Amino acid sequence: MIPTSPDDKDFPWWLVIVLATGAYLFWQVFTVEIYSRVLGTLTQGIWITIYVTIVAYFSACLIGLGLAVAQLSRFIVLRQAARLYVEVVRGIPIIVLLLYVAFVLAPAMVSGWNWIAESIGLDPIRTRDFTLLWRAVIALTIAYSSFLAEVFRAGLQSVDEGQIEAAEALGLSRWQRFRHIVLPQAFRMIMPPLGNDFVAMVKDSSLVSVLGVTDVTQLGKVLAAGNFRYFETYNVVALVYLTMTITLSLAMRRLEKHMRARPGGPSDY
Repeated sequence: MIPTSPDDKDFPWWLVIVLATGAYLFWQVFTVEIYSRVLGTLTQGIWITIYVTIVAYFSACLIGLGLAVAQLSRFIVLRQAARLYVEVVRGIPIIVLLLYVAFVLAPAMVSGWNWIAESIGLDPIRTRDFTLLWRAVIALTIAYSSFLAEVFRAGLQSVDEGQIEAAEALGLSRWQRFRHIVLPQAFRMIMPPLGNDFVAMVKDSSLVSVLGVTDVTQLGKVLAAGNFRYFETYNVVALVYLTMTITLSLAMRRLEKHMRARPGGPSDY
């Protein structure tokens, strides 16, 4: 049974302060011309930030789940290959990985594709046709898949062995045991860290600005370099990110409480 956190019983004064401050800042944004212009420009980058975050995160979840299953495989080759991937990728800073994927891996992938295309009579592609946006998405996917693999692995190993043995005694196949017994329980257990990583992905998506991808951070940098209003510009940039991350954090807390209250939720295991 998971004990209730003392924070769950406290009145959320922090949220009151955040909402009051946010309301004042948004009032500034909509009434002061310089703030309004900055927000109007940054709005174009919000959709890029959301797109990069969603595509990279869910791709990383799929790869991470596969890596977690591979680490628990009966086959030593799969276990060692998955462990190698996780340890190597986790040891590389995300910004270094972004640069490596953008300027080393992406050109190598294009060269490999062109070699295959020539052998089967297809048209080659140019390296510049591989957009920086997709290079950034691939890099974030690779980086976060290694973190999420450990989250999924811990969740899968948290399922009681007796339930798996009972399912086996009932004649369920390995896939049926995984699909109906292991995965649902593991998913409930790992919802909080998955939510935390999703919020972290929103913030880390700002790193794609080093490649020139026109997300919120990049547009803020370009705008501040042009108008020299660094204080106002970065205030709005921070406000945009805080609005997204705090909204997501509150939504994840609500979801976690809902799942905890449901029969068969984490508190029952």
